[in-house]
Amino acid sequence: MWKHIAANALTFLIVALFLAGGVIAWGTNEYSAEGPLEDAICLQVRSGSNMRIVSNDLAEQNAISSPSIFRMGVDYADLGSQLKAGSFLVPAGTSMEEIANIVTRGGQSTCGTEIVYRIGVTRIIAQVRELEPASGRFVELANFSPAEEDTPDSYLEKRDADDTQYRVVMAEGVTSWQVVQALNSLEFMSGEVTEIPPEGMLAPNSYEVRPGDSVAELLADMQTAQEQVLERAWAARADNLPLASPEEALILASIIEKEASTSDERFDVASVFVNRLNQGMRLQTDPTVIYGVTQGQGVLGRGLRQSELRAENPWNTYVISGLPATPIANPGASSIEAALNPSDTDFIFFVAKTLTPSDGHNFAVTLDEHNANVAIYRRLEAEAAAAADN
Repeated sequence: MWKHIAANALTFLIVALFLAGGVIAWGTNEYSAEGPLEDAICLQVRSGSNMRIVSNDLAEQNAISSPSIFRMGVDYADLGSQLKAGSFLVPAGTSMEEIANIVTRGGQSTCGTEIVYRIGVTRIIAQVRELEPASGRFVELANFSPAEEDTPDSYLEKRDADDTQYRVVMAEGVTSWQVVQALNSLEFMSGEVTEIPPEGMLAPNSYEVRPGDSVAELLADMQTAQEQVLERAWAARADNLPLASPEEALILASIIEKEASTSDERFDVASVFVNRLNQGMRLQTDPTVIYGVTQGQGVLGRGLRQSELRAENPWNTYVISGLPATPIANPGASSIEAALNPSDTDFIFFVAKTLTPSDGHNFAVTLDEHNANVAIYRRLEAEAAAAADN
């Protein structure tokens, strides 16, 4: 009798193990298989949330077939403690395994409502935009200058929403003083900064921020990013440049940033200044004179006076030889790269092609060629003035 009982028990155990193995295999397949989601969604993971809340939310939106399997898969992959707060785009058909990776791998939010502050050379622009999951495109809800215009209702509505993300975008060519003034004016950031970071050492880029973030910490992140850009570019620099250090490269890059009208011509503009430095010629570039007047604190807003062109200061490259004392703005990665890998040309002059800055410049090797290009530009100026009078 005992043998019979033992045989039945063994049979039951084998069947149970077989069934358990089948369930595990089925669950594993469900976890990695294509999901039921028909249209992309924007999944909101709030601060302090957990995998149970997220799995139930996903089930309600028909993004997963089983909250239990989702949580078991997450636990098996040891991802349960790595949940990140934010708004994440979940494409149609995404598997539970892929969703788990989306909400745990970190990085910037990929969807939802964003309030973007763009720090430009002349002003700050606030933009409210929302990602449409289906199209993957942002829809603009508002675009305004906080210092000059009334605050739109859409901004006030989204500003106080729990799922709104914030982003600060710093343009190329902005000075460190301008960046500090702009960040200090943002109502959602904390800790006013009075000390201005070294000119040129803030990386123009897009930075995701959260309400209550420190201005000082964001500036530190910008400086670290610029240090990394400069270090990589310096390591990959061309041979025989008239630049003794990464600091000198940054100075030259800042001039290129202010002079180049298009991305395509940065390397040609760089070649002009490198050729002038190699030949012992003064750089004679207006943006350095402007910086000597403003010290980077705002926009000059008028033409340069002859007295300013003749003034002796550490930035006036019409008076001093070589590079100015410091950068004159914060250059982007492209201008830093151009400074360290300029085009191979004989150009030593350039002047704007037209009165529209985005049209670029005419370059020249000889003074006669340059004077002819200048004459073309002066004629365009005269024609525009005559048209304005009429």
